[in-house]
Amino acid sequence: MKNTSVRKLCACAIIAALYAAITILTAPFSYGLVQFRLSEALVVLCALAPSLGIGITLGCFLANLFSTVTALDMVVGTLATALACLWTAKCKKPWTVIVPNILTNTVIVGGMLAVVLMPDKLPVGFLFCGGQVALGEIAVMALLGMPLYVFAKRTGFVQRVLGE
Repeated sequence: MKNTSVRKLCACAIIAALYAAITILTAPFSYGLVQFRLSEALVVLCALAPSLGIGITLGCFLANLFSTVTALDMVVGTLATALACLWTAKCKKPWTVIVPNILTNTVIVGGMLAVVLMPDKLPVGFLFCGGQVALGEIAVMALLGMPLYVFAKRTGFVQRVLGE
């Protein structure tokens, strides 16, 4: 007998721990203006199992406790990831699964960084900060996120783990 509720809870806990650990262990390039947050690749899994968004969001919050920007990142950065997870869960075409994470982080985290780092030059600050965040997100999602999605989809790994 499979208890999918327990499986989903455990999977969310493991995903949260993975996200936080990967981000914290790669801290020199996970925080700040140019972010290559490798753990963001996990967001693509929400296209296969939307319930994993809870674990990803929790992991993001835990990782943002160590943010070098400000405590604002705990709220704003986590919100960006939560929205990316919700949006990714709605993606139907494989090539679209990386887009929500890139866009939400570019706009929301880029905006937050502009407000914190360049409050007197917001339009230019947003273009600069948003552009930096976009570069990191595009790299991570294209190089890690898409291959992770393809692997998980082809193998049915996520569904097997969740007992679906």
